[in-house]
Amino acid sequence: MISFFMTFSDPAGERRIQSDDLAAAAAVIGSVPHMTEGLLFTPLEHSVDHPHGADGSGPTFAVQLRFPDLFACEAALDRGGVLANLAAGGGLPSLAGLDVTHQAMVTRSFSVDLAAHPEGTTSPCSYLVHYPGPADDLNAWNLHYLEHHPSIMRTFPNVRQVEIYTGIDWVDRLPSRRVAYMQRNKLLFDSPDALSHALASDVIKRMRADFVQFPPFAGGNKHFPMLTRTVRLKRSQGAD
Repeated sequence: MISFFMTFSDPAGERRIQSDDLAAAAAVIGSVPHMTEGLLFTPLEHSVDHPHGADGSGPTFAVQLRFPDLFACEAALDRGGVLANLAAGGGLPSLAGLDVTHQAMVTRSFSVDLAAHPEGTTSPCSYLVHYPGPADDLNAWNLHYLEHHPSIMRTFPNVRQVEIYTGIDWVDRLPSRRVAYMQRNKLLFDSPDALSHALASDVIKRMRADFVQFPPFAGGNKHFPMLTRTVRLKRSQGAD
């Protein structure tokens, strides 16, 4: 499976997407052809404790679109498509003038003990992480990460999803700026408080112990807790 990421950032960290624009963006995402699922990420309304709070509040808005294969993804990245319009602001005032980047990546999913949210969950929260790179030896770096880190990640209390994304070559005609982060990953929880609780657990000590064993790399990493909304492809008479 392919994941396509588009991120809207304010260098000053002050901008927020307005509710009307978020609803309009959800409608746009739901119309992307061949997409199987879209995820919309927005900053938390209130900050929570997590080990990388100094990384900031995260982007103003971000999306992750899932496609069954690379060809379906690339077909959605034409200059006349809805994603090109979204990247250009798409008539959404609170996204106008932001720094917009995009990247297509391979999705690597890992099992968790219980993936379903409890009934009544209203504010799922993702922990979005990216490593810009480069690594001295990217293959060695990915091998170590994939063989060690997911088995630790899945032991976080009440984690609902563990995904790791690695780089690929792709083509597009979007007006936004391409980036080539060497890796992204995502942990999903039931709420911001659930995320904060998990990251305060002893699991984080095992994560840090493995981190210092990573093969050499540059660029550091960034961690952002983000509220998460799911959008599915519209059918003939509307969304699922």
